[in-house]
Formats: sequence, structure tokens, C-alpha cells
Amino acid sequence: MTAELGHFALTLALGLSLMQCAVPFWGARAGDPVLMGLAAPVALSVFGLIALAFGALVVAHVGSDFSVLNVVENSHTTKPLLYKITGVWGNHEGSMLLWIVILAIFGALVALSDSLSLRLKTNALAVQAAITIAFLVFILFSSNPFERVDPAPAEGQDLNPVLQDLGLAIHPPLLYLGYVGFSMTFALAIAALIEGRIDAGWARAARPWALLAWCFLTLGIAMGSYWAYYELGWGGFWFWDPVENASLMPWLAGTALLHSIVVMEKRDALKVWTILLAILTFSLSLLGTFLVRSGVLTSVHAFAVDPARGTFILVILSVFIGGSLALFAWRAPLLRPGGIFAPISREGALILNNLLLASACATVFIGTLYPLALEAVAGAKISVGAPYYDLTFVPLIVPLLLVLPIGQALSWKRGDLLAVGQRLLAALAAALCVTLALIAWRSGGPVMAPIGVGLGAYLVLAAASEIWSRSHQPGRPLAVALRRARGLPLSAWGSAVAHGGVGLMVIGIAAQGWSTETIATARPGSAIEVGGYRVEFRDLGSRVGPNYREEVATLVIGGSSAPVAVVESGKRFFPARATTTTEAGIATLGLSQVYVSLGETYPDGSVGFRLYHKPLVLLIWIGALVMAAGGALSLADRRVRIGAAVRARPVSAAVPAE
Repeated sequence: MTAELGHFALTLALGLSLMQCAVPFWGARAGDPVLMGLAAPVALSVFGLIALAFGALVVAHVGSDFSVLNVVENSHTTKPLLYKITGVWGNHEGSMLLWIVILAIFGALVALSDSLSLRLKTNALAVQAAITIAFLVFILFSSNPFERVDPAPAEGQDLNPVLQDLGLAIHPPLLYLGYVGFSMTFALAIAALIEGRIDAGWARAARPWALLAWCFLTLGIAMGSYWAYYELGWGGFWFWDPVENASLMPWLAGTALLHSIVVMEKRDALKVWTILLAILTFSLSLLGTFLVRSGVLTSVHAFAVDPARGTFILVILSVFIGGSLALFAWRAPLLRPGGIFAPISREGALILNNLLLASACATVFIGTLYPLALEAVAGAKISVGAPYYDLTFVPLIVPLLLVLPIGQALSWKRGDLLAVGQRLLAALAAALCVTLALIAWRSGGPVMAPIGVGLGAYLVLAAASEIWSRSHQPGRPLAVALRRARGLPLSAWGSAVAHGGVGLMVIGIAAQGWSTETIATARPGSAIEVGGYRVEFRDLGSRVGPNYREEVATLVIGGSSAPVAVVESGKRFFPARATTTTEAGIATLGLSQVYVSLGETYPDGSVGFRLYHKPLVLLIWIGALVMAAGGALSLADRRVRIGAAVRARPVSAAVPAE
């Protein structure tokens, strides 16, 4: 009965979503507050029903109910409990149900929010309901996770072994919270276009949702990158795979949206551009869903291979993207222009930021879709890899990073570029010293690595300089500066922390120019050199896991005088899937890592290894965490979170002069 309960809950949710879309929207058109008031309770009911359906699928997986086809295809009785739970979304049907659950969560949060006007909330919930309807129809008629199988087999086929990892518990939910989170800025943008009222108040209402989605998407991409790094055994953090690009494109557009919303909120400018970005960001999220779920890509992420499903998603994509852009083309010319500002100003810098981010997003879009389009039209297969992005993406990002601290330091409306240059001179000089020192130390090495590290150091120091310049006054003691720094708005701290996180990530990425790789065979007792470390191969053993057999190599990593770490690198064989996975051995040494991947075992007793030394590699993911923390700090600012200013403290009466 559990499967039938879940299926019935989804069906009932579809009926209520139709009501949420039509009735309150009609009430908004007729000006009927009673009909508009239905939107919030119906949205909460839809969330409850979809959550019930998701819980039913979790129960089926945990209980190994092999009368449910989804459980048969993705579970096994010997699979650990954690992977039985995460296996719920480790497949096409379950992942789409997770998508809808998160969509319903955001709808419920909007329903509970009191920071939106009744008409804007009503229209936004109606748009959100339309999205929910489309995906509920898709999952019920094309990807039903509760489909029964008769007779029920005694055992399941197990989950893809690559997905049997803690990363599956973290990466997809975070990524979907980012993808689906941008549905709220999309819904608010469409609601504002319908109403014909877009102003700074709309920007204050939309900014928290954009921040929340951006934080989750940042964490989701970072977690996916680290998961691929340690799980797939190839030692890379980014491969420009189309599935990776599918998450990067909405992140780039969402970053531009965040900065554009700030201009709209502060200066009532960039209205048309901000609304367009809100539409494009969610459209790119839908595009990512199409790429991953349609079967056009072959990847560990791409669960769906049924062309009918791809066609269904393509129809959803066309309706929402085409419909929203048509509405934008109709209503955007009616919007009045906002505030006027000088080219040299914070607004001007943010426009440059948006142009570079949008251009970078366009290069990724072309590099991702051009091979697919060429194959569909001409039947020719080509691959677009790192060389293309090195020539197109990097030249756009580097200028963006160079001007980022300048834009942060400029004043609104009209800025003083010379004064900003003087404020950033110390940070620039320190970064230049770092670059020159690294060039001298690593003489003969890659030139771009020290330049990249210097650029990252410049971003970190400039972020710290921004807080210092806002809190320090010449002639005042340090204690006063610290008190003023504590009194700065959380949004100011959030901006500085996020930009500092970008700098840390740039340092980590640039330092990979010094990474070293060694491919060698070794016998027990022999050693291999990599990155200045001596890696001794101790022995090769075997062990049995809950649903796999593993061959494990034990290695001791030694420094100049003594061992510094012991790692195990293995290969796991999963009988249910007849699949072998590589389990990398990773030793973390400060911010750097030594990475060992086990290869083939040869008849003479020798074993193949692939070893890497990755200097400062952890800064890549630490930087992403710091960026998300900066977004969370900004979100914690009451003025950003609820779109209202903090009431000023009463000023005590002045004391009369004697």
C-alpha cells in the first residue's frame, strides 16, 4: 500500500496545484482578496502531499520493497542503510521526485513569508504552481517512481557503485536546492511582469531568494567537484564535462543576477536586465535538467535514456522559456528607466561585472551545446575540452577578477577611481611581491601559476582592505576600528567574505600548475617518488564489504626525515552490478594532498599506480565554502532577509553648551 499511497499523494498534489495556479491568479485579476488568500494554504497542502509521496518512496527503498520497479532497479538487500536512503534520488525517477519536493519546499516558504505584497505573492505562487504542474505531469505519466512489478523478484539489481558514496547524500540535494531555488526569482519576475510593477521593492523581495539559491548552488557544485575528485580516481577537480557545465551556467547567470539585483535595489536601475537575468538563470537550470535527464548525454549523472522522456522535458523547457521570454518581450518596453549614474561608479562596475559574467556564460553555453547540435544536424561527433575554455572562458574571467575589488570600493552614483586605486595600492603591491617571490622560487616552472596565485592573493587582501577602510579612521586607536568593524552591516561582511573566497579558490586552481603526476609499477617494499615525497608500497591485501569485495594497497608516505601519512588505495568489485570502482588513497598534508590511485595487478606480483601531488588543492573547495558563507552572512542581514531597514536607535538629546 505504500507505493499506492505515494502515487495517490502525487495525483492529489497535481489537482491542488491546478487550483493553486488558476483560482488565486483569477482572484488577483479580479481584485478578490478571498481568492488570492487561497494561494498560501493550497501551496502548503501541495508541499505536504509531495513530502508524503517522497516519504513513501524512502520507505519502499529502506524496506527493500521489490514489488516497486524503482527499488528493484536501484537497490539490494545487502546495500548499507545510508545508500538505501540516498539511492532514492540516485536514479531518474527518484531524482525528479526530489526536484519536485524541493520545488514544493520553496513554494511553502513563499506561502509562509510575510515580506511580499498579497498580489505579488499570489502571482508568484501561481507561477510556481504552473512549474509544479508540468513536472508532476511528467513524473506521473512518464517517470512514475511507484510503478509496480509483478511478480516481485527476490533481489534487486543494486545501485550504480559509483553512486554508493556519501557524496550522493550531499551533492544532489544541494545542487537541486540551487537549481530549484532560482525558480522563485523566476516566479517573482514573471509575477512582476504580469502585474506591470517592477521597482526597488521587487528587488528587495527577490534578493533573499537569489542569495539562498546561489549559496546552495555554490555548495552543490563544490561538493560535486570534490566527489568526482576522490571517487572517480582521475585526480581532477573539473573536466568541462557537459553535465558539469550544466550546473556552471546557471551559477554564472545567478551570480550576475545577484549583482544586478543590488543595483536595482540601491539605484532603481537595470530593471529590464535584472528581470531578463532572473528568467535566463532558471531557464539555464531547466536546460541542465534537460541535458541530464533527456538521454542526450552519457554520464554517471544521466539516468534517463528514454527518448520519450527527453521529448517531454523539451516541451516543458520550450513552454516555460519561450513563454517567459515572450511575456518579457511584451512587457519590458513598458518599464520606465531607473536612476542615472556616472560610468565610473559602483553601478558602472557592476554592469561591467554583469557583461563579463554573461559573456563567460555564453562561451560555456556554446561549448556545451555546439557538439550536441552538430551531431544532431550533421551526424559528426566532436569534443570541446579545456583548450577551448582556456581560450574563451579564462580571458573573460581574469579581467572580471581584476576589477572586482575596484567595483567593490567605488561609491554609488559617482566614484573616484584615483582614491580607490590608492586604497588598493597596498593589496596590489603585496600581491605583486607574492607573484615575484613565487616566480623566483619556482624558476623554470609554469609562468601562469605564480601570476594566478598573485591574483588570488590580491582578491583576498583587497577584501580585507575593504573592511579595514570602512572601519579604520586615521588617528583613532585599533580598538575603535574593531568596534566599527563589528558594527558594519552583515551584508558588507558577506560581500567581503565571498570575494575573499573567490581569491582562495583562484589560489587553489592556479597552484595546480605545480602539480606533479607519476605513473609507475611497484612491488611490496619498493618506493615511488612524487612531488618531493617518497611513497612506499607496503602490501596488497583484500577484504569483503557489505555488498562488495575489495583489493587494497597500503602505502606509507614519507617526508624528508619520517613518515607523514599512511593511505589505502583500492579497487572494489560489486557482484550485483559486475562493476569495479577505484577508491583513491588521499593523504592531506596541510592544504596540499598526495593522491594515489590503484591500477592493474600483474602476473609478476607488481602493481600499477598513478600518483599525484596536488599543492594547495584544498583551497579550491575551502574557497567555495567561504563564498557560500559570505552569501549566508549577507542573507543573515535583516535588511536583506525581509527586505526592510532596521529601525534606527533613538539619538539622545544633545547636551547644551555651557
